Amino acid sequence: MSQAAVQPEGEIDHTERAWSMPLKDINIADPDIFQADAIWPYFERLRKEAPVHKAYSPDFGEYWSVTRYEDIMAVDTNHHVFSSSWEHGGITLFDQISDFQLPMFIAMDPPKHDQQRITVQPIVAPNNLKNWEGLIRERTGQILDSLPRGEVFDWVDNVSVELTTMMLATLFDFPFEQRRKLTRWSDVATGRNNPEIVADDDQWRAELLECLEAFTDIWNERINSDTPGNDLITMLTRGESTKNMDPMEYLGNIILLIVGGNDTTRNSMTASVYALNKFAGEYDKLLAKPDLIPNLSSEIIRWQTPLAHMRRTALEDIVLNGAHIKKGDKVAMWYVSGNRDESVFEDADKVIIDRPNARRQMSFGYGIHRCVGNRLGELQIKILWEEILKRFPKIEVMEEPTRTKSVFVKGYTYMPVRIPA
Repeated sequence: MSQAAVQPEGEIDHTERAWSMPLKDINIADPDIFQADAIWPYFERLRKEAPVHKAYSPDFGEYWSVTRYEDIMAVDTNHHVFSSSWEHGGITLFDQISDFQLPMFIAMDPPKHDQQRITVQPIVAPNNLKNWEGLIRERTGQILDSLPRGEVFDWVDNVSVELTTMMLATLFDFPFEQRRKLTRWSDVATGRNNPEIVADDDQWRAELLECLEAFTDIWNERINSDTPGNDLITMLTRGESTKNMDPMEYLGNIILLIVGGNDTTRNSMTASVYALNKFAGEYDKLLAKPDLIPNLSSEIIRWQTPLAHMRRTALEDIVLNGAHIKKGDKVAMWYVSGNRDESVFEDADKVIIDRPNARRQMSFGYGIHRCVGNRLGELQIKILWEEILKRFPKIEVMEEPTRTKSVFVKGYTYMPVRIPA
């Protein structure tokens, strides 16, 4: 894969544009800029010149961009002022539809958030992770052994999606032969404004209601079962704060668990192969020192930042790094920018697999909403690379991947690779 950045004739020079346009006109919440992987000079300028920046988006209206690491931390750890509650708008810049609102525990404030979160937390307890490690390794080996040699194939679909969807089906005890439905519902849930996924809000609603119908059947099976399982739905049916949820709150929490168990890991798996090709010296370093794999997992999650932002809504007037945020304002914490903050991560745009502070990455968030399944995601990436290094000297990326058209999910839809014969 060529590392040279070639500017096709007629395309925008985003570096020149980012640094020359009026600061007030910068709208980083543009899915086209994300899909083109052209966000970096805009975030760099915002971090330097306007780390708490007010912008306008035709999709989302007025919002504040918070782009420096320390300022993001200040917002993320202050839930008393910066609310994630669905009643105030939720966790993404897109406002919820008034008659199709999806409460979920990540989009709740304490105490209800804490009560619902603790219900599902045991699924990723250390003893469960230990029990699953053998299954994850077995499945990973089977997938890798099935890949063609000397032929080009799509890494996203054949490896990243398949491995994460298998794990997700296990977490839900979902019918294994129907597991790709989980991937589709994840894409639909986060792709409401992405015409590559759904045509309009009517299709978006209809597919999510199909998800609700399927999981309602599963709920009814679990509450009538004489042998309770160790899966997420069983946990929800038995939790004091979740067993009496209304249908939309149930759907909201299902969507949260599907997206949380899917998007972060699958896009980091793809990013790991892409990055080690882009920074070939780091691939050689990994081959020479496989014990760097755990740190590689953290560094890839930092560099990729699979969920680009989380939104909060100000519950009162507050001054943040000199910016006067008003009650009711939308605030976007751009984790994707905080993870490239040079004041925290030296040479932040590069993947450095032995980076000493890679675990300071903020892709999982901070405070009460820190990702429940972060250890499971790291474990899956770790096992993937342990099994890759047992089998292949290299995995070659053949051309630039196709990226997701989204300002929320920072991911990949296609990446052609080849394993040398």
